[in-house]
Amino acid sequence: MDAQAFPLTWPDTMPRATSKADSRFKTPLSAALKNVRGSLGLFATDTNKRVESLVISSNVTLGVERPTDSGVAVWFVWDGMQVCIAVDRYAKVEDNLQAIHHIVEARRTEMRHGGLHIVRATFRGFTALPAPKKRSWREVLEIITSGPVTADNVESAYRRLAKTAHPDAPGGSHDAMTELNSAKSEALKEIGA
Repeated sequence: MDAQAFPLTWPDTMPRATSKADSRFKTPLSAALKNVRGSLGLFATDTNKRVESLVISSNVTLGVERPTDSGVAVWFVWDGMQVCIAVDRYAKVEDNLQAIHHIVEARRTEMRHGGLHIVRATFRGFTALPAPKKRSWREVLEIITSGPVTADNVESAYRRLAKTAHPDAPGGSHDAMTELNSAKSEALKEIGA
């Protein structure tokens, strides 16, 4: 993903906070920025692996230090992994930045006490993965023909596949049934049925 400093580039894999918490941080914005950069530098030294392509992304601009969206996402490459640590728990940008500083410091503690393999395992959770590709309704319903599709074709395919996708069926799951239901709805909508 191509992260940019402004506007905020939030990772697709991370949900947004629905409410803001009060923080006890008393760190001004400039100090929080310095803390994040410093802790990442120390982390690179601790692990003997460079932190590269650092982008601190937020909605802060010249003249707007208190944007409506106070989220912060820190993107970087470490040990061949594209990593994103994103926090929007607090109402102030500087508090979210300071939280990221503490998250990086926690990785440094893991490094000191658990070693590089522990830190790698932890960072896999921060890996900035692309959003999963959604399958087309034709693919889900296994309707491969490029010709016209009728409501009867859709219903027949749906019933056949629901026997194995249903959560009560062996090998079935809620996710599989949800995908099947969604595909049926999309198909019927597209064909105008």
